[in-house]
Amino acid sequence: MAPVSKLAKAFELFDAANGNDPNTEMADGKNYPKEVLYAMRMTATLNHFEPDASEALQLTARCQHICRWEIPRDSFEMNRQGYLRWRQELKKFHAQKAKGILESLDYDADTIAQVEFLLLKKQLKKSTETQTLEDVICLVFLEHYFEAFAAKHQEDKVIDILQKTWRKMSEKGQNAALKLPFSDTSTSLIQKALGL
Repeated sequence: MAPVSKLAKAFELFDAANGNDPNTEMADGKNYPKEVLYAMRMTATLNHFEPDASEALQLTARCQHICRWEIPRDSFEMNRQGYLRWRQELKKFHAQKAKGILESLDYDADTIAQVEFLLLKKQLKKSTETQTLEDVICLVFLEHYFEAFAAKHQEDKVIDILQKTWRKMSEKGQNAALKLPFSDTSTSLIQKALGL
């Protein structure tokens, strides 16, 4: 039997941490802790979108939302400024959590630094790996969460979110997004948002 790779051990520890998520979500007839399911979707999407991703990028995709429920959105003001502060705190929190797990597995300092760099979303549009991570985040949102989001919000808000999502993506990411299997309603919203 082949020894378990360090990457696989990291995934196990990330998933174990996310397994404490009190929020759950159904997928394929099975109930998952919400952030475990999100992490699995991130890995699957990265593997499809960028099969030759570096180990640091694979690690980052898996721990992108690690223990996110520990800093709830309503712990900050429910306005734009509060939202932005929440997002900044989450990035730092995820980077700290990931660093602790990777250090426990004796990952080298360069790999840990790159995971932190990516989780903090540094140099978006300049760093190839940061951009790839952002593309994967957007693709996971569009494929797995957009329909539910669109059903809860007014059309103008949905179109605004779609346009913001689109601007974050590279051309490669945008092309991948257009190939996703959307419902007729979502396809119509996307066409309106993008002026197609």
